[in-house]
Amino acid sequence: MANAAIWPGSSSFFPGETPFGFYDYDYQFQTDADKVADFCARRLGYPLTDVELQETSFYTAFEEAVTTYGNEVYAYKVRQDYLDVEGASTGSNLNNTLIQPNMASIIRMSQQYGEEAGVGGNLTWYTGSIDTVANQQDYDMNAWAAASASLDTGDSIELKRVFYQAPPAIVRYFDPYAGTGTGMMQLLDTFGWGNYSPAINFLLMPINYDLQKIQAIEFNDQIRKSQFSFELRNNQLRMFPIPTVSGGKLFFEYIKNSERQNPAGDSGVAAPVTNVSNVPYGNPNYTQINSIGRQWIFEYTLALAKEMLGYVRGKYSTVPIPGSEVTLNQADLIAAATAEKTALIDRLRGYLEETSREKLLERRAAEADYKQKELSQAPYYIYIG
Repeated sequence: MANAAIWPGSSSFFPGETPFGFYDYDYQFQTDADKVADFCARRLGYPLTDVELQETSFYTAFEEAVTTYGNEVYAYKVRQDYLDVEGASTGSNLNNTLIQPNMASIIRMSQQYGEEAGVGGNLTWYTGSIDTVANQQDYDMNAWAAASASLDTGDSIELKRVFYQAPPAIVRYFDPYAGTGTGMMQLLDTFGWGNYSPAINFLLMPINYDLQKIQAIEFNDQIRKSQFSFELRNNQLRMFPIPTVSGGKLFFEYIKNSERQNPAGDSGVAAPVTNVSNVPYGNPNYTQINSIGRQWIFEYTLALAKEMLGYVRGKYSTVPIPGSEVTLNQADLIAAATAEKTALIDRLRGYLEETSREKLLERRAAEADYKQKELSQAPYYIYIG
């Protein structure tokens, strides 16, 4: 087998010479590929010593470095913005999208409270009714559900609202027969306004008067009438007063427990973001990476090339030469490469963390405090009027 060619001192990049081809048709990547290869070879000792790598080895390291940089940046973005993108469509790439903070996930997490209170949420409330039976006070709603609620095997219902209550006192506020002893027309007559049409007059009374009148209506219903009410325990409905005739309709609202316990609710999006693995970030556009990012990529490429060279030289611990032998430095190369890769990753993650929304707001608040202290040292004008 012929000896494999090693680094000749120059290269010429063509699309298709990287393993994945993520950036092969990016003009800036094509331009930098040969420069990065020359940079790495020189840092590894060329031309004073041979570098046992080919140009495709440097291209491979360069592609991996760009991809690693993008992965770190976008992984940080996912951590930073996940609550804002969860549930969004996976069909659009977010690489160059400014993420708008929103409360969609917070609301989604709190919807269950609205569902239980009957003031929101996405749980369907169904409506049903039963016929009252004369002299029957108790009704088994579980039996009704088994016969009428179209439940799946093992499912059950939970009653949320029963429409068997006295109307609110406020709806009878102007009723002269409510039993409160007062009427609006009587008050108008007291003030001498009885000869005016009540449709175009309004008598402003203190709020405590309204409260006392509403309370009087409620006490009247409670003491002098059979108050409409019910008790509900384990879907066993007990009505007060006991119905005296059959055939009356009692309406209620209920939910199906299987729907409440289903965690995979419909988000309304065909392919929503459900976890960090399908947040739609792709490989970065190399042309749009600034000089700060590119310098990191160059250094990481060098560390990868150093690691590859160490593994190549590790095939033999020594190489015989006339009258002696040469010890190769594979262990040093691999150890240095591992340390440099770790340091570069830590440096990038620290830089990203320092630019997080939380850190930037803290820095802005501290800056505002310092400005305020500085301005407080400025002399104030004294105005004499």
